[in-house]
Amino acid sequence: MLVVGLTGGIATGKSTVSALFASHDIPIIDADLIARRVVEPGTHAHKQIVKVFGKGILSTSSVSASGAGIVENSDEQLDWWTCPVDRKKLGSVIFNDEKQRKILNGIVHPAVTRAILWGVVKAWLRGEKMVVVDVPLLIEGGLWKWMGKVIVVYCSPELQLQRLMARDKSTRADASSRLNSQLSITAKVAYADIVIDNSGSLAELDGEAMSCLGKLERAVGRTWIVSWLLPPVGLLSAVWCLSWKTFQRKRR
Repeated sequence: MLVVGLTGGIATGKSTVSALFASHDIPIIDADLIARRVVEPGTHAHKQIVKVFGKGILSTSSVSASGAGIVENSDEQLDWWTCPVDRKKLGSVIFNDEKQRKILNGIVHPAVTRAILWGVVKAWLRGEKMVVVDVPLLIEGGLWKWMGKVIVVYCSPELQLQRLMARDKSTRADASSRLNSQLSITAKVAYADIVIDNSGSLAELDGEAMSCLGKLERAVGRTWIVSWLLPPVGLLSAVWCLSWKTFQRKRR
């Protein structure tokens, strides 16, 4: 089974490409969705986040028992283990603090990685010939090393900035600050096996995505069924693929 890593930058259109792949019945493992699940109340990551960052990053709102709407809980009513993490509050804590951001990543990333691995295993058990792992921080987190192919959704930095300003209704300074806090889209392209250019219209992006799927289909070929029916062959094939990719990337 071909495991494909899909990434991009803020406002480059990665999520749109992921949705286009899904519309063509390509299985998607969404790291953002997983990241939300692994910090839900009752999880180990949720407990660790509260322990490190305090109860101030929790949402104090809940749905009333009558279903009438959202109510605010007082501190006395707050049972922290049942309260979800308020992503905006947590974001304000870590946004300009590299140390705090690393601590949070150390809590969340291992749980997300385990969930992604389990998702890949389930896709293989279903007999899928490929699976796309949609990860915003694929390069930064090092997961790209474990992908058979890496796809980067690209647009120029200036277009990316304009799109982010329009999407979030933010100033140029705020949008630039947010972009500068991440690895640049130009740097990410260096890790790509396939680059999807999202500089044009949605129709043009759809054409780029379909062209990319054609390349992936050719990369899979027809021998994937042998690897699926004979797991030892599949394991050896995966080891060979990753080793060869590592060699090529080091040379490049």
